[in-house]
Amino acid sequence: MKIGIPKEIKTNENRVAVVPSGVEALIAAGHEVLVEQGAGLGSGFNDEQYAAAGARIAPEAGAVWAEAELIVKVKEPIEPEWKRIRPGQVLFTYFHFAADRKLTEAHLASGATCIAYETVELPSRELPLLTPMSEVAGRMAVQQGAKYLENIYGGRGILLGGVPGVAPARVSILGGGTVGHNAAKMAAGLGAHVTILDTSLERLRYLSDVMPPNVQLLFSNRHAVQEQLAEADLVVGGVLIPGALTPKLIRREDLKSMHPGAVIVDVAVDQGGCAETTHPTTHENPTYIVDGIIHYAVANMPGGVPRTSTLALTNATLPYVLQLANKGWKQALRDNGALQKGLNIVDGKITHQAVAAAFGTFMHDAGAFL
Repeated sequence: MKIGIPKEIKTNENRVAVVPSGVEALIAAGHEVLVEQGAGLGSGFNDEQYAAAGARIAPEAGAVWAEAELIVKVKEPIEPEWKRIRPGQVLFTYFHFAADRKLTEAHLASGATCIAYETVELPSRELPLLTPMSEVAGRMAVQQGAKYLENIYGGRGILLGGVPGVAPARVSILGGGTVGHNAAKMAAGLGAHVTILDTSLERLRYLSDVMPPNVQLLFSNRHAVQEQLAEADLVVGGVLIPGALTPKLIRREDLKSMHPGAVIVDVAVDQGGCAETTHPTTHENPTYIVDGIIHYAVANMPGGVPRTSTLALTNATLPYVLQLANKGWKQALRDNGALQKGLNIVDGKITHQAVAAAFGTFMHDAGAFL
């Protein structure tokens, strides 16, 4: 199979979908790999390393898209790339369709087969291709939140961990999944007073066993969220419903109860965000202020640490790329139920329930296409 690795062109996106060692594995399995010139530079991998691994280096993106049967990316194709997508071509990347109607309509019209990293789901409900980036984003959320609490950025001027004789910052984390767990580890390690809110008692019990004493666990409801917002210096939005729009747990009027200069880091922005006031930002212009509250809503947070993120992501994705290449997408999905759940769009039809629900449209059974 011909596998294409184009350079990511989303603003400040420096990750790459396959590293040279992954190319070597694909070549060893009998496939041809076409890598766009400079695709790996942002993550520290040069063209010579890809060529040495057996890849063919394409001088520009058009050649990659024109030849490849399977396109492997990090982020969703953005508008300049839509015209390059061919009917029947297989795209394997993060899509987050539910949060973007225009993106969804473009891929429906393309005739491509779209398999989304974020909805590949194991029987245990784990999301193996979302987990590594959620780990990065959860840790970065605290790192960025601590920075924007500094006075120079308009924040409250609070040190996350405080000092002897001065209370630490209060960090409230909405969602106790992978993002919330990792955010809490970072914030607690810095000495903050941390509260995690979640609706799963089972998850709260697990977190109770593994979290340090400065982490409090609360069952999430509207009243608890409001109380936390009124006290918090930093709020991390880590809520996720696989493939679906994120529920709006923070309403516009809630901001008035928060401390001026408090920070919201909405990691859920890829799926629409958990605050009504969230809209996507970039690493170049990461924040904006609404009602005195700093919002950080970078839609590709892990792209800010591309070396770490690329290695973490490709460790998880390469086995699935090999399955798609070795068997073809239909057989790979028949053989792997987790991968089958990643199928979001095929032949102009939506095949994922949460995506269909986001747009109030009919969901087609994925099995009918396999």
